[in-house]
Amino acid sequence: MARKKVHFGVIGLGLMGKEFGSAAARWCHLLDDGPVPELVGACDTDPEAVKWFTDNIPTIKIATRDYHELLHSDEIEALYCAVPHNLHEQIYVDIIRAGKHLMGEKPFGIDQKANSNILKAIKENPESMVRCSSEFPFFPACQRMIQWIREKRFGRIMEVHAGFNHSSDMDLSKPINWKRMIEFNGEYGCMGDLGIHTQHIPFRVGWVPRSVYGVLSNIVPERPDGKGGAAPCRTWDNATLVCQVDNQNGSSFPMYLETKRLAPGATNRWFIEVYGLEASAKFTTEDPNAFVFLETRGKEQAWSRVVVGHKPMIPSITGSIFEFGFSDSILQMWASFLQELDGKEPLFGCVRPEETHLSHALLTAALKSNRNNTVENVTV
Repeated sequence: MARKKVHFGVIGLGLMGKEFGSAAARWCHLLDDGPVPELVGACDTDPEAVKWFTDNIPTIKIATRDYHELLHSDEIEALYCAVPHNLHEQIYVDIIRAGKHLMGEKPFGIDQKANSNILKAIKENPESMVRCSSEFPFFPACQRMIQWIREKRFGRIMEVHAGFNHSSDMDLSKPINWKRMIEFNGEYGCMGDLGIHTQHIPFRVGWVPRSVYGVLSNIVPERPDGKGGAAPCRTWDNATLVCQVDNQNGSSFPMYLETKRLAPGATNRWFIEVYGLEASAKFTTEDPNAFVFLETRGKEQAWSRVVVGHKPMIPSITGSIFEFGFSDSILQMWASFLQELDGKEPLFGCVRPEETHLSHALLTAALKSNRNNTVENVTV
């Protein structure tokens, strides 16, 4: 029996657009009877990026520089949009109003106003399913962490740490790109580009910050412009947010959210750590197949490390003894999106629009906190 196909277009054919193209080509890897994505449209202002799609994905029918062609096509049901932050509001709203389903990218609008306008369009067009990309929670070892949280294995939570760190900007000869330009990336800087990744799990399990103290750093104020000169860098390089969270059982605890583009030795380090009175656990993409934990027994504790292996949320043909990697997490995230599109409730889903709204409230408060050196309430 033929499986249902969902016809997709992709707007923004850079790194993550190609990852989706590759994931769609690997769909037979999944042991799932749900819908299959088929890429039929590709849009980018760079003809070389478009060429990669037409050369490698034979199902592409519409290759264009104008995204409106994808919106007007009856063949396209859903779109993945991976463009700079300053373009989110206009293109996302246009996609939603065109009646297409949307997987967008963080931060889901360059600022709080843009995000509110996107959510307004979603409310006015409820037939469109809209989600935001965040792939790291789909590592099986991280899914074990989520399971422990849901089972309340930690007892009273003492504190939570989550972060996403890069080190590529430690190379001071690296030319500036749009993520270091405030007019394209926005005032949030590293928080906008990396923050939702750190917030996905906390927000989903109900750990909502009521206040924040933000420490933001602009460490490298200028970079080479690629033309022999220098260009100003006016975005935040590193940020640490100290949040106070009210737990559902009436207690409260601090949560530290860290986003850094200048983190020595961190190639692409995403992590979450939960510390509780009855148990604690850690996961990091630097040790991607391991779940590290301890259970409290008296005054002495010892950390244990278990290799979870390839046991993803949505089963695949890969044997459980093998390693799980980033491209696998991308595939799992998209499979979760397709499950929701098919009316199913995945064990763990993609970032929801209301969670992006909470993220903007948090990041806006963090900007104010850093500016005034104050603790700010997070007002949604």
